[in-house]
Amino acid sequence: MEVRLGVAERVRLAQADSGEQPWRAWGPYLAERAWGTVREDYSEHGTAWDYFPHDHARSRAYRWNDDGMAGICDDRQTFCFALALWNGRDPILKERMFGLGGDGGNHGEDAKEYWWYQDSTPTHSWMRWRYHYPQGAFPYDQLVRVNGHRSREESEYELIDTGIFDDDRFWAVTVDYAKSSPTDMCIAITVSNRGPDRATLHVLPTLWFRNTWSWGLPSRPKPALAGAPGRLAGVHRTLGHLILEGECSAPTLVCDNETNSQRLWGLPGTSMYPKDGINDHLIAGSPTVNPAHTGTKGALHYRITLRAGESRTLRLRLVQADEEPGALDLGAGWESVMGHRRGEADQFFAELMPAGVTPAEADVARQGIAGLMWGKQFYHFDVKQWLTGDPGSAPPPPGRRYGRNNNWWHMNSFDVISMPDPWEYPWYAAWDLAFHCVSISRVDPGFAKSQLLLLLREWYMHPNGQIPAYEWSFGDVNPPVHAWAALRVFEIDGGRDFDFLARVMHKLLLNFTWWVNRKDVGGNNVFEGGFLGLDNVGPFDRSAALPVAGVLEQSDGTGWMAMYALNLLDMAIQLALHDRTYEDMATKFFEHFAYIAEAAYRQGLWDEEDCFFYDQLRLPDGHKLPLKARSIVGLLPLAATTRLTAGTLNRLPELNARLRWLLAANGEYADVISARRLSAEGRQHRLLSMVGQDQLLRIIARMLDPEEFLSPYGIRTLSRAHLEKPFTVSLGGSDFTVGYEPAESTSGLFGGNSNWRGPVWMPVNYLLVEALREYAAFFGDDLLVEYPTGAQQKAPLAAVADDLSRRLISLFLPDADGRRPIYGYNEILQTHPEWKDLIVFPEYFHGDNGAGLGAWHQTGWSALVVDLILTLRR
Repeated sequence: MEVRLGVAERVRLAQADSGEQPWRAWGPYLAERAWGTVREDYSEHGTAWDYFPHDHARSRAYRWNDDGMAGICDDRQTFCFALALWNGRDPILKERMFGLGGDGGNHGEDAKEYWWYQDSTPTHSWMRWRYHYPQGAFPYDQLVRVNGHRSREESEYELIDTGIFDDDRFWAVTVDYAKSSPTDMCIAITVSNRGPDRATLHVLPTLWFRNTWSWGLPSRPKPALAGAPGRLAGVHRTLGHLILEGECSAPTLVCDNETNSQRLWGLPGTSMYPKDGINDHLIAGSPTVNPAHTGTKGALHYRITLRAGESRTLRLRLVQADEEPGALDLGAGWESVMGHRRGEADQFFAELMPAGVTPAEADVARQGIAGLMWGKQFYHFDVKQWLTGDPGSAPPPPGRRYGRNNNWWHMNSFDVISMPDPWEYPWYAAWDLAFHCVSISRVDPGFAKSQLLLLLREWYMHPNGQIPAYEWSFGDVNPPVHAWAALRVFEIDGGRDFDFLARVMHKLLLNFTWWVNRKDVGGNNVFEGGFLGLDNVGPFDRSAALPVAGVLEQSDGTGWMAMYALNLLDMAIQLALHDRTYEDMATKFFEHFAYIAEAAYRQGLWDEEDCFFYDQLRLPDGHKLPLKARSIVGLLPLAATTRLTAGTLNRLPELNARLRWLLAANGEYADVISARRLSAEGRQHRLLSMVGQDQLLRIIARMLDPEEFLSPYGIRTLSRAHLEKPFTVSLGGSDFTVGYEPAESTSGLFGGNSNWRGPVWMPVNYLLVEALREYAAFFGDDLLVEYPTGAQQKAPLAAVADDLSRRLISLFLPDADGRRPIYGYNEILQTHPEWKDLIVFPEYFHGDNGAGLGAWHQTGWSALVVDLILTLRR
């Protein structure tokens, strides 16, 4: 009986989840960048970009994980496969994407190439990757020089600005993958000459073993790779045999995945044929590939000459087996696998889309999911080993013991993790990951749940209960959104996996306690927290020491914690309806929410005159100085809301009794827990919210004002009123200012590589849309708001949430003129038929025109647009 195409991928997912078939064993887990990362930084003062720059990457074996283009590997990164290219003019082989480090770009790190993640099923049974490779010499020096001379007030100088793509002189390179089995991958590499002249391209599909044998660790024998015409055969003690076979009996070039110490430091190396041996042989004709065709890194070498407009597809197959197989099928069997997997993927995504989704929206959603799938990365980092040094290496500098991440000695990562961006942020970030999981759960709830649980495991979470933030500083503080994400994933998955919910809650109890003990210095239920992922949103660095003595009490920190308490309340209620032992937890978090919400008003975070929440400095003498910058900090308390139904309270009598007692004995909590209404079904429900109806209407009036927060493309992170009237505060003899900046940051805070002073950011917009839907479910059509503010027309909150969703979705869609807001004024990306339908998912968006900014290939939290589309059109 033939399996329906759309069901085939779901069958594979079920087999992977149950352990029946390891369909997730191979995937696009190879990073786009491993150089310039903390893991590879063995300097004394943490200068990661200088210690391991791009210029070293082709010559230096990585310690913790590898990188490459269009790459795949197994989930332990024992082997790696990726694409290398040479146009005959570049000074180096194109093996990885080029970009500027944090010290080189005028707005921080920035990739300077163009590639797209076009497709991927959740088991990676079908994948597509696209790259535009210039035919002229890649302008490495020009990009470095021009960006180095530009100020923060100027835009970034991109590859397309150099003129390298003029007259369409580029190669369009597409790589397709299709799995015949979990460890049998059919590969198609299609190269198209888009230029006006006949041109030649060297295509080098490359297979290598990650270097795990050079660090003096026990039980790490060296694998072997041997080349023959059209075939690379590897042997590894755990993998067995690994075969890469390509058509046309292409010659093989083989070297060793070993550091070229002679080139880098003038020291003798361990191999005559080091890691950059293929590069040097191809570019300069050096005798740096092994004439015996043995080593640990090898490539099939295709030299392809095509006329203008001509294309060619190379067929390859990569197979793991217990015994070395004979010739691999690159004919009818290969064609059948490629065709079936593509058809199954088409049907899988067609069945995912609700009937109301337009073709353009479906395209955005599919490419957004593709980016999430390609954003998975094998991540290896044993912090204790990194701090103390490897047995076979010189001891690290003494300063390392007191530097970055020295308190996270317990952490030992060896997992496939969803990354914020495979190039600019090739390491996990806690709150990014939580948002990723919401959209991932639409196609692979099993993986989404495993990701949320992962960071709560004992080899990630600190013994004190802190969740690690991100690689540059695990001890920094990201917003506590793990509980919120777990609830969303639980709901999207059908609301049945109570074991998952219980596992998450048990660990989050530790984390919630960490927050209460560490981030409420005064014990008064208002919270600090530091930058909380919002980088430069304030007038000064909220993670650093304050300019004056005192404590920064944060409206966003307090709002996040009120939301966290409500998330844990909702989680406890879900569990208590099946297991009454959780009812105690429900009453605990109900009361804790009430304490936090009430304290925000009593302690002065709410400004009655401005109708807004502000951060405030609590000085040693008890005086409080509000920091009256109207920013997303003051809108986030809106997200702290949930509803309790009469049915739930009747089934949980202890919670019901505690609620009534709290209202009777402590009337000050009435504003945050006493609102009651009948639902559309005629059932009574109660609103728990950090803002009452009066505060809600007044905050929303600001939020929906086009002269303040409302952009054509969502909610800005800073009020546009600060364009003409920047906020300035004088502290310690210095002035600190926040002004509206809709695009890149002119501030050097956090390296200047992101900006929360005006642009539209998807994650906080998503939370505000969700909050409006929650308020709408409570008030129904009885509560109308002016929308937009000043338009003299009113709308219910559900309609406002829908329209905000449409604004956010429209960032990626072609408008009436066929232009996508994310591409701004770039005419090639907007109008060229080879570029305009290739979609990226930028880190954030211009606050006035929607142009994509920051990490351009960031498909993590900006892929929340997938969930917005599916929710809006459900």
